[in-house]
Amino acid sequence: MEPAVFLAALLIFLGIPAIAVITIARLRANRPQSPSADMTARLEAVENGLQDLQQELAATQERLDFAERLLSKAREERRIGS
Repeated sequence: MEPAVFLAALLIFLGIPAIAVITIARLRANRPQSPSADMTARLEAVENGLQDLQQELAATQERLDFAERLLSKAREERRIGS
């Protein structure tokens, strides 16, 4: 095998993955370890909003169930009365 071909193959099979590993290591080293205070406050606001929506959804489902029971009862009474 010619030296130029060998060096090209070596670069392709070792150099490119090595560059990728180094790039990933740099990105991990530069990212912040803990979220900022602003980000934490925003996340808590989103969580509180989600909890409020879940409570509203539960109340709406209870109302829907109640309305369905009333409609079903009315249908049964009409069927029995006919």
